[in-house]
This record gives sequence, C-alpha cells and structure tokens, in this order.
Amino acid sequence: MKVMRSMSRAQERRWNGLFVLLLFTGTLSLRAEAADTNAPGDAILGIWHTTEDKSQVQVFKEDDKYFAKIVSLKEPAWPEGDKEGMAGKPKNDRRNPSPKLRSRPIAGLLFMNDFLYSGRNLWSGGRVYDPECGKTYKCKMSLIATNRLEVHGYVGVSLLGRTVVWTR
Repeated sequence: MKVMRSMSRAQERRWNGLFVLLLFTGTLSLRAEAADTNAPGDAILGIWHTTEDKSQVQVFKEDDKYFAKIVSLKEPAWPEGDKEGMAGKPKNDRRNPSPKLRSRPIAGLLFMNDFLYSGRNLWSGGRVYDPECGKTYKCKMSLIATNRLEVHGYVGVSLLGRTVVWTR
C-alpha cells in the first residue's frame, strides 16, 4: 500500500507565503544590484582637476544629463593689487553679462550643463560657461583615458574652439 503524504491547508499556505517572500526578496536584491551598476556614460562622474590645476570641478548627473560645478579654486580670492578693487575678496562672477549675476561666487558655480552621453566615450549637446570672460560656448567632452577628460568648447562648428584636458 502506498502512503501518500499531504499537507494541510495551513502548511500549504505557509509554504506559499515563504515562496512568495523568497521570490520578492530575490527580486529586490536584483533591482538593488541593477541600481548599483553604473551606466557607461557615468564614467566621467566625480571630481576633476582643471587645466593648470586652477580649480576642482565635480561632474554629476541629473536624470539622463550631465552637469559640472566648481567645487574649489586654487586661488579663491582676488589677488593683491586687483584692478577692480576686489583684492582679498572671494572671487565672484564679475564678467557675467547679466549684472544680477556678477556678485555670485565662483566656488559652487554650475558652469556646465545639459550634456548627453553619445556613446564611445563622448558627451555632447552641452554648454560651458567661462567665468573668466563671461561667455558661454557649445561644448563636448571625450574620456580619453580613465583619468583624462578632454573638454572642447566652441562657437558654431567644433573645428573653431579650444580644448583643455582635465585629470582625476
């Protein structure tokens, strides 16, 4: 005679509940791992030293676009003998074409915006603001090595412009 073992309804519900719990936790951990994985375009995120180490900038991401702000300046104050009478005061955006913005500090300034990752280590479609002259340019960036970022600002076509290299 064959003995059949069957579960009670209560045991069956417990096993089903446990199965659902295990399935749910596994799904959550997979989602958490997927969230930790950086998109290919995120390779430029972090702190960079600008050309001649004049400042440190932070590249960050909001939604699918990349931005940069000035985190610190090598020389945060205007030098002695400043021709505009600002010696010893924190550097401000005094060359900005908008008089309302001229008093804002350079440290903390959002100066690059709206870059999209185009693939093949290229970010394009953005703009860069140069506080030294108060002008805004079209811009693209290329990651040429893990710790070297080429930033190319230009007017009109990209052949007419200037390229600088930042390092991590």
